[in-house]
Amino acid sequence: MKYKLFEEYITLQALLKNVGILSSGGAIKAFLAENTVLFNGQDEKRRGKKIRVNDIITLPAQKVEITLVAPSEQEIEEYKADLEEKARVAALVKEMNKKVKKASQKTNSKQAKQIAKKPVRFPGT
Repeated sequence: MKYKLFEEYITLQALLKNVGILSSGGAIKAFLAENTVLFNGQDEKRRGKKIRVNDIITLPAQKVEITLVAPSEQEIEEYKADLEEKARVAALVKEMNKKVKKASQKTNSKQAKQIAKKPVRFPGT
């Protein structure tokens, strides 16, 4: 399996979570205690191990090999555009939540209470 790395590095914990081997970051300690994880062919037990492009992570028990590769220029541009869009939407949601909070503080009408109960949320932020 190839994993495109858009940053300088990724930790072992984050990598295993991103590729779907672990469901949460908290499960890494138990996973490393029970399973063999090879970093470029050597046993690795540190969850914070920094993994960079061209490194290979092997999980013999799961028969999985993850190779970190560099993305193309077009993929980098798309990644940056996605990050900018997420930041823009998060800022809009934050501003909307501030307005809702101000409206609920100024008036005690039923409408303001209903708005205050259900603020706008954006998943992933």
